[in-house]
Amino acid sequence: MGLSKTTLVVLVTLQCLLSCAYLVAAQGSWALLNKNAGISSMHTAVTHMNTVIMLDRTNIGPSAIKLPDGRCRKQPAERISKTDCYAHSVMFNPANNQVRPLYVYTDTWCSSGQFFDNGRMVQTGGDFEGNRKIRTLQPCGAGGNCDWVELGENLATGRWYASNQLLPSGIRQIIVGGRNTPSYEFYPKRKAGEGFFNLGMLGGYNNLYPFVYLLPNGDLFIFAVRDSVQLNWNSGKVVRGYPQIPGNPRNYPSAGSAAMLPLTWQTNFGFAEIMVCGGAATGASNSGNANAPASASCGRIVATAGKPNWAMQNMPIRRVMGDMINLPTGDILIINGAQNGYQGWGMANNPALNPVNYNPTKKQFQVYAKTNIPRLYHSTANLLADGRVLLAGSNTHQFYTYNGQYPTELRVEAFSPPYLGAGFNGVRPAIQGYPKFIKYKQVFVMTFTVGKRVGGVEVNMNSAPYVTHSFAQGQRQMKLKTSVPAKAGNAWSVQVTAVPGNTIAPPAYYLLFVLQNGIPSKGVWVKQNN
Repeated sequence: MGLSKTTLVVLVTLQCLLSCAYLVAAQGSWALLNKNAGISSMHTAVTHMNTVIMLDRTNIGPSAIKLPDGRCRKQPAERISKTDCYAHSVMFNPANNQVRPLYVYTDTWCSSGQFFDNGRMVQTGGDFEGNRKIRTLQPCGAGGNCDWVELGENLATGRWYASNQLLPSGIRQIIVGGRNTPSYEFYPKRKAGEGFFNLGMLGGYNNLYPFVYLLPNGDLFIFAVRDSVQLNWNSGKVVRGYPQIPGNPRNYPSAGSAAMLPLTWQTNFGFAEIMVCGGAATGASNSGNANAPASASCGRIVATAGKPNWAMQNMPIRRVMGDMINLPTGDILIINGAQNGYQGWGMANNPALNPVNYNPTKKQFQVYAKTNIPRLYHSTANLLADGRVLLAGSNTHQFYTYNGQYPTELRVEAFSPPYLGAGFNGVRPAIQGYPKFIKYKQVFVMTFTVGKRVGGVEVNMNSAPYVTHSFAQGQRQMKLKTSVPAKAGNAWSVQVTAVPGNTIAPPAYYLLFVLQNGIPSKGVWVKQNN
């Protein structure tokens, strides 16, 4: 006897629930935070003061926000406006969604950055007169007046489209690659007069904004195009090469994205796995094909394995110019970008409006609720302390252009993953007590409250990356060892063991989250010290 139409629908639905759960429901919610932030942020970083640095480039002419008190930038090397009274960087306050103009002197177009251990942002390179410049900003709270400081010292060579990584000391960064710059260097220098060091894999095309990660043994994993190596930056030796990732090229202008999966106490933080997703079709950027379907493929490689290889999987939505964010839960959020084309002005279309969640343990994707704001070229995504994801930028034009299919985007919005939904309010933990400073291997106590019976407690620690061009520079997450929760008055307490050393989490400020049955608290900032 044949099956009825209704029975077939039920069976198909059940099969989908088992094998393609990512297609079932669109969850999460969106909120518009600011209709006009004044700039279209191509570089964004969340500070330990819970403010957000937003930064564009200077050679675009007027932005939508002026410098305060009649101040103007007089830059004789500027190619567009030698006298410019408009801001090209702002400080955003997620508490009230307001912005404050910042002053930046040289061109920061397609530059790179990272926080030092004291929370100071170091921002390097850019275009033209900014190509060798080093800028810093010591963050302040919402009521402060901190601003960019341009240093007198320069990089050893010009860096445009480079990537920065904080090294284990917490007071030195490595700056890798850049256009026509197949090399790396250090800031600050390890000795007077130190220059740069060549790295052959960074030659060629599709190799900009390389994916750089600090491995648990202190070496670096560096990925460009389809190739990757393990570099001992102390000796300058390439320890080994990894197998090529199958499929398409992944770095700018092909614009895939990457994330390191959480480092966990269960493996003594010695198991480091890198995930690389999406990007433009092979040859799309060479031929100028803005309609070529983007890649849906993701690859995972255990960079610390004796014989590593790529394990491939497809996303439910193909994507170029996506951002991959470590969520407090240990999942990866893939957000922003387009389904066709590649990175560049007007070189992509068919926006990817739905974020996608990836659970590394279950190896499953889930499609989340879509936005109505396309985020294409020069857009960013950053995790906030409250668990939301901040979205900014998108400018597919050489200058600020407010008409056409994809106008310059000045709006700032936030995506709330399902763990912030109304149904979870009763089980969301709230941190009550914690140390503001942590030493390696330290066992410390955290207390928290929760509306229902406690269970399934985790403590996770996230870095604060510098996000630009589909890569979150310096992003990492550590899952810390915790004791069984114990009652502590009206709250609960757990003993938490800090990471064992500075190659796991370099000295810096981190967001600490307590999770109750997979639901994270709001994060608190802690300083990891040596």
